[in-house]
Order: sequence, then structure tokens, then C-alpha cells
Amino acid sequence: MILTLTPNPSIDLSLSLPAPLRPGGVQRLTSVTQSPGGKGINVAHACHCAGVDTLALFPAPAEGTFVRLMAETGIPYRIIPGGVSVRTNTTVTEPDGTTTKLNGPGNPLSPGAVKAVEEALIIAAGAAEWVVLSGSLPPGAPHGWYQDLLGLVHDTFPDVPVAVDTSDGPLLELADRIRHGAPAPTLIKPNGLELGQITGTDGAAIERAALDGDFSPAVDGARRILRHGVQRVLVTLGAAGAALVTTEGTWTTPAHPIRPVSTVGAGDCTLAGYLMADSRGEVPAVALAEAVALGAAAASLPGTSIPHPGMVIPDSGLVRKLH
Repeated sequence: MILTLTPNPSIDLSLSLPAPLRPGGVQRLTSVTQSPGGKGINVAHACHCAGVDTLALFPAPAEGTFVRLMAETGIPYRIIPGGVSVRTNTTVTEPDGTTTKLNGPGNPLSPGAVKAVEEALIIAAGAAEWVVLSGSLPPGAPHGWYQDLLGLVHDTFPDVPVAVDTSDGPLLELADRIRHGAPAPTLIKPNGLELGQITGTDGAAIERAALDGDFSPAVDGARRILRHGVQRVLVTLGAAGAALVTTEGTWTTPAHPIRPVSTVGAGDCTLAGYLMADSRGEVPAVALAEAVALGAAAASLPGTSIPHPGMVIPDSGLVRKLH
């Protein structure tokens, strides 16, 4: 079972335009959709669509739009009591796939709700093949909460692997703590910009180099992270592809040629694809191929739509092992 925790879930409002966005103007939309969102929710949704056992944890009110949307997906979930109203994230998609994201900050969690999240995580983690801590943190959560949650899982179930996918302050706090000897996650999944945040380098330059076919800046940055106890770094590089850097080796792959429609949730699907393949015991090259294929399929769909297995065509022949 792949267990996900989304501390700051969202209602994802996806707006599609028939022409490029004109700031300050008035435009008509071609479609408007709502779906349950948040990075961990997207991972669980991808697993559920693939028929893989999963459970999504999140703080939210027991009733309301978010829970109704979750129920409609069929994703197994568990509401953590104490959550207040769920934020809305808005994505505007242009015809060429350009997306503009407007993310709500989330509503504060009370100290009691923070404690309830920690208790719910430990209750569920013992049955997990992977625990995924994912997304932004809501106001009221401790700044280093992901490290605290990771430590709880590590202390209670030391053999359960933990993946973390976050950014900005929570990511920097996590990186700083593991540099000073705190328990490290099994896997992190930064994009190029986030890898730059962790390593103090130019993330945009990492992504530009990858687009030119040079994965070495991404690989070098990921290898620096391995020195602090992280066992695997899955770097997603958008249209350039991805790199998997582990204590056992390094693999890279270009992206699948697609017509991008919406990149929202594509990185989450990439992570889900990797975790599902790893849970089946696939070798790293196959796991990376499946991860990138699922992410590419997601990027070819509108909004935060999740691809079904028939849409995913992995090609392990594109994966290259570096020495």
C-alpha cells in the first residue's frame, strides 16, 4: 500500500482558454473543472487509477466540496479531524499548454489538528510499502514539520521507506536538518529549481542544461544530496526528462514527445509511477521509464486529469545508465 499525507489539500479549479491569456482583459473559457488536489492526493489518485492499493490522508472538514470530490474519485481516503475549510488552487491553461497557477495559502491548522495528523500518520504507516509526505505546509504547521513527521515514521517503523516532495521553506528546512544529522528520507523528488534551492545553485541553469541534453548539473546536485543520508533522488526536469540518482547508480532519460496540455500534477504522477514500479520490485531503469511515461501522459491531459494505464507507454530503451 502506498500511503500519502497531504497536509495542505486543495480544490483544484482548472480553467481552459481558447487563446493566450491577456492580463487585464476579459476572456471566455472553453472549460471549467473542479477536482480534489494537493500533491499527495495526486499521487494517490494515480495509484488508484492504476489499480494499486493506496490510502490518502488529509486534514479537512468532514463535509463539504473537497470531501465530495474525493468520494467521486473512488480514491481510498481517511479524513483527519480538525481541518478547516480547504483552499482553492486555480490553474489557467492556454492552448499551447502554458499554465498559470494561482495557489491559495491554506487555512491554519490548530495545535490539536497538528497532533491529530501525526497520530493518523503513525496509525496507517505500519501497513505501507511507501509513505509519501507531499506538498506545501498550511499556516500553523511547524516550519520543520516534514522532518518531525519523517522522524516519527523512522522511529516507529524504521523499515518503511519515506518519500518527500515539497519546496521552498519546508524543503530548505528539511535539507538543513539532514545536513546536521537528522534522519533523512529514503527519496526526495525535486524539480530542477528545487534542486537548486537545496544545493544553493542555479536551478534554472540546471533545467536549461538538461534541455540541451546535459544532465550533469542535475546529477551532480543530486549526488551532493546523497552524502547526507538520502538514498534516492528523482529529479524531474519537465520537457527535458528526468534523472534517478541513487546510492547504487545513476540513470537518465529524455522526456516522451507529447503535446503538453497541462503540466499540473505531472510531477506527482512521475513520483507515483516510480513508487508503483519500485513496489513491484522493478529495476531502477524500468522504474524510471515508467515514472516518466506516467508523468508525460498526465501532461498531455487537461487540468489535473490522471492517466489510466492504457495511456502509459514506458520505453526503458530510452534510459541511459551513467558511470
